[in-house]
Amino acid sequence: MSLSRTQVLLALTFVTGIVDAVSFLGLGQVFAGMQTGNVIFLGFGIAGAAGAAVAMPLISLGSFVVGGGLATLLARPGRSHRRGGLGPATAIEAALLAGAALYAAAAEITPGDASAYLPVALLSLAMGLRNTVVRGLGDANLATTVLNLTATAFTSQSPLGIASGGDLAERAGALVAILAGAVAGALLLKTSLTLALLVAAAVTLAAGLAHLRVRAVAA
Repeated sequence: MSLSRTQVLLALTFVTGIVDAVSFLGLGQVFAGMQTGNVIFLGFGIAGAAGAAVAMPLISLGSFVVGGGLATLLARPGRSHRRGGLGPATAIEAALLAGAALYAAAAEITPGDASAYLPVALLSLAMGLRNTVVRGLGDANLATTVLNLTATAFTSQSPLGIASGGDLAERAGALVAILAGAVAGALLLKTSLTLALLVAAAVTLAAGLAHLRVRAVAA
């Protein structure tokens, strides 16, 4: 049974929860997907707040931006991202997550230390790439990496302030998916950082393959 595009995006939203759990809990209080949080952390670091850093949020922000730039290369000449960039993006994302997992397995990572810089960069690069590609799909309900608009949009699209049933289901699904991913990531970290990243890579790859099947059926 093939998944719908909505289900594929929910699976990727679940992965975001895992990735941000890994980056925040396992690598040093920095987010790979939720970059607004990193801007705030950067402000804390610049102000010299106790325990706040400058390097980690800067690395994550910079890598996220580079990932967004990389996404533009996935669009075929004369076509937009909405015509197929998600498949290649999930393949690259899975490879980046797997690369971070291999690094975690081979190196001794101390959260917040220089040993965590490379995995933070890889995870943020993956999230920036996917965020840009998914935005090109034009589905505000399922941005997959940041859910501020998803949450506020629950009451923003009808004269009565009530979203349609389909929109409500998608938005609720996105919130549940990222919450479930965060819980799963935190639990997997109790076993190992490597395992958490491998699970994220596997789910991403499965979502990408499902997306290709969705496109094949629709063609």
